[in-house]
Amino acid sequence: MSNAKSLEQLEQKQDFIRRHIGPSPAQVNDMLSALEVSSVEELIGQTVPAGIRLEQGLNIGESRTEVETLSYLKSVASKNKVFKSYIGQGYHPTHVPHVILRNVLENPGWYTAYTPYQPEIAQGRLESLLNFQTMTLDITGLDLASASLLDESTAAAEA
Repeated sequence: MSNAKSLEQLEQKQDFIRRHIGPSPAQVNDMLSALEVSSVEELIGQTVPAGIRLEQGLNIGESRTEVETLSYLKSVASKNKVFKSYIGQGYHPTHVPHVILRNVLENPGWYTAYTPYQPEIAQGRLESLLNFQTMTLDITGLDLASASLLDESTAAAEA
């Protein structure tokens, strides 16, 4: 007798929703109790001015699993026309470590200056700053270059 499950049975369809769509009913009840209100509607009534409230529900369609969402986003992204790619290896002969390339959009350094110290990341960041300074010196012919900004988004704009 086989206990093998199909891939569809193993897929955690609610995991994406749970992680991205807010608290569970039990968590909502705990928060409401702590705030001493009986419902979310009562809380909204006490905190959000009536003039800016949206009375009807949002037309956002059915929820999707994480796999469905990623597939949809890939199909939308595939419609883009790439005329010239500027992703990585743009200045030769440099190498951007994979620890830097990996999860770039999940790295808070792209949207906040706060970066908790992580030695394995810090070394790669320092190498990237050195590469940036070297590239700036090579392009401009100057004797001195700076890579003074901590957050990548501002540094990218500076570049």
